[in-house]
Amino acid sequence: MPPRLAPLRLAVRIPRCSSRPAAALYSTATAADSNQPLITVTQLPAPGSGHIRILELNRPKARNAISKALLSQLRAEIEDVHAQYTETGDEAPAKQIFGGAAGKDVKGPTRALILASAVETSFCAGADLKERRGFSQAETDEFLSNLRSTFTSLQNLPIPTISAISSLALGGGLELALSTHFRVLSSNALVGLPETRLGIIPGAGGTHRLPALIGLSRARDLILTGRRVSAPEAYFLGIADRLVEITHDEAEKAGEGDKDKGALLVARRAVLSEAVRLAGEICEGGPIAIRAGLQAVNWAREEVENKMYERVVATEDRNEALKAFQEKRKPVFKGQ
Repeated sequence: MPPRLAPLRLAVRIPRCSSRPAAALYSTATAADSNQPLITVTQLPAPGSGHIRILELNRPKARNAISKALLSQLRAEIEDVHAQYTETGDEAPAKQIFGGAAGKDVKGPTRALILASAVETSFCAGADLKERRGFSQAETDEFLSNLRSTFTSLQNLPIPTISAISSLALGGGLELALSTHFRVLSSNALVGLPETRLGIIPGAGGTHRLPALIGLSRARDLILTGRRVSAPEAYFLGIADRLVEITHDEAEKAGEGDKDKGALLVARRAVLSEAVRLAGEICEGGPIAIRAGLQAVNWAREEVENKMYERVVATEDRNEALKAFQEKRKPVFKGQ
């Protein structure tokens, strides 16, 4: 597994986005934000070309529980990223924007996607059970079908996806995170699939994505007991790919003496900073190679690896990498 990260002092430098300041990463939305969007979107320049897109769930009163409206917005964001690529994983032609100075979307394609929370107390509390109580059976079936297909669509994105979890990710919230390629957890985070305590089972991918990730025996333990798992244990099990330690001193200072409040404040910023750093590190590789590597690993078959290798070896990026190696400099990839 990747090494556990040392305490993060929030010194990670986040590049500025031409359309929105980097401070927008750290939303200060409160429960009195009925006019706020359910998902806030930030786009940061990616190394070389394109951008890193950050989606922050923003339902403070409901701890980011997944309502029909939130799910609809999440699905729209995922579909927008899918539309930037062809079925084979190549970049689709850029959309023309009339009236712009260049006539094209200068941000370029989305190179990595980060799911985070604008709420300190929760990444995502799962499905909105209050809303669901008012559903008819037909409405429940429709919601579940939409939820499952949205998570599958997220899983099938041809670019790296990262969940930044700094507090609770339970039930459908953890299932959402399991649909991304990477999970960054703060040391105070808690995750779990408590559905059996509610008389049901995980129904949005938990019973097949979790075993695929950590093995049948460990997944069976978590699903049947429904217990909450601490971030260090989640890292040990393989649920977390990065673990960001939040120290007592940092928490107490940020919370002005209230350690619990401070831990939540520090943790949300810390995991998002680490997720951005990880996305940027990945995006330093060749865009075509990153997408081909994802596809090869997802299939984990020799013939797919051979096909993906043939795809990347003939690219301009490959030639640029060889030239850069000879000239002892970093390659400048263009995704071609």
